Amino acid sequence: MTNYGAIPTSSHPSPAIDLEYISRAKHRIKSGLATRRPWKSMFDFESMTLPHGFFDAISRIKTNLGYFRANYAIGVLFILFLSLLYHPTSLIVLSILVVFWIFLYFLRDEPLVVFGYQIDDRTVLIGLSVLTVVMLLLTHATSNILGSLLTAAVLVLIHAAVRRSDNLFLDEEAAAVTEASGLMSYPSS
Repeated sequence: MTNYGAIPTSSHPSPAIDLEYISRAKHRIKSGLATRRPWKSMFDFESMTLPHGFFDAISRIKTNLGYFRANYAIGVLFILFLSLLYHPTSLIVLSILVVFWIFLYFLRDEPLVVFGYQIDDRTVLIGLSVLTVVMLLLTHATSNILGSLLTAAVLVLIHAAVRRSDNLFLDEEAAAVTEASGLMSYPSS
């Protein structure tokens, strides 16, 4: 027998939203964005001076690239996004890649382990960068992509060379990792 017009009721309630999952995601977003340095510190005009020489510029670039790594990655992705506004297919591919960036680089709170090998942050950054460029080049927006990447690289290098690094303080663990990876080694004179 059918009951037309009756509101169906379920014997079991609909699955409740897992509040713990949302809380963990919110915590991961906050901790992931914590690796990003404050933009105010990055664009502190009082800390902008010309380097004294070539080796000073190289030293500043190495220090600033290590310190503002997440900020530079966000900036490069933003410049890439702006260049792809008139290429919707490339923009869709970039949107999918941004999801990869968010989960594999920005929101990851523990080291990435693949086949039992721990992959460091710099390797993930390089891998995602290469994947992003290759996938976007497959969308036939080559001139826009290469132009925007060249523009972004020039802007990052100019900022890294001009931004004084003597007032940046890495925490001890990050300084040890940076020293071990060779980012802070100075060229011999």
